[in-house]
Amino acid sequence: MPPKTGRVIRGLRAGVAAVILSLPGAGMAQSYPSKPIRLILSISGAGDLTARSLGDRMSQNLGQPFLVEIQSGAGGAQGATAVARAAPDGQTLLFSSTSAMIMRQFLVKDMPYDTLRDFIPVARVGEAIAAVIVSADFPANTFAELIDYAKRNPGKVSYSTTGIGTTHHLSGYMIGEISNVSWVHVPYKSGPQAVQDLLGGRTPVSIGTIGTFKGMVQAGKARVVAINNTDRFSEMPGVPTVGEALPGYDRPQGWMAYFSPAGVPMPVIKRVEGEIIKAANEPAIKAKLLAAGIVVETLGSEGFTASIRREIAATARIVKAAGIQPE
Repeated sequence: MPPKTGRVIRGLRAGVAAVILSLPGAGMAQSYPSKPIRLILSISGAGDLTARSLGDRMSQNLGQPFLVEIQSGAGGAQGATAVARAAPDGQTLLFSSTSAMIMRQFLVKDMPYDTLRDFIPVARVGEAIAAVIVSADFPANTFAELIDYAKRNPGKVSYSTTGIGTTHHLSGYMIGEISNVSWVHVPYKSGPQAVQDLLGGRTPVSIGTIGTFKGMVQAGKARVVAINNTDRFSEMPGVPTVGEALPGYDRPQGWMAYFSPAGVPMPVIKRVEGEIIKAANEPAIKAKLLAAGIVVETLGSEGFTASIRREIAATARIVKAAGIQPE
């Protein structure tokens, strides 16, 4: 290469680098993360396993540990509120769900945050397979038998979820409306509490994630009567979906994803987004999560933000049509 041409190319490269570094947040992205990343989980159970699995791998790539805090109270609103108020430097992230970031605003009064105003959606990881589970001694072996029993015993069958304003709560409401079943919603603060009361027979039915109840199901202390997802779960191919058993049912979405406080510079967002998607799609991690009932379906910040806007609009239509009032 002629000396003059080489100098021109080096000059162009230097110019491009200078422009990049002059962009807002570009310098921060170069040094990010400068200290351990605080990761607040507004979901436990499957969310805990997912966040820690990805956090371990991302820690290796980013050179800083992920300090995980579970703040799942108030249907995830506790953790989300803490992150909304955090400094917009990318050092505090939220790992949350559809329940806290979309559903809750339609099902509870006095929301302390607005998803699209107070956060930046960083990346969607995927979703935990949800299901309708009954205790081993409950007199129903199938979803159809459960509905039939509930119809014959109006107001006497209770079902648990992990809280008011969750996707599981809305699912139970919709199942009751479509099947003309009058059953009682019992909200809990966490999945383990719902498991204990299912074991004790206090709430014989639960709507929750497969991972939360996996031990009970394997021990023969509970049965999965329907999968609450669009498709059947590959690990339980013989169990139908709620939609198959109940025509007209359109289940709420149930993803898990990362968010940052509003105001974090986009170069930092893009770096975190890339690390999340890379870690989630590693074959070993995907296989580990699938075995726990978690399907990886990643989506970057831009596409995920657009998806959230559509889901908010769709949920608003469902809630209005069903006549659901905030509690």
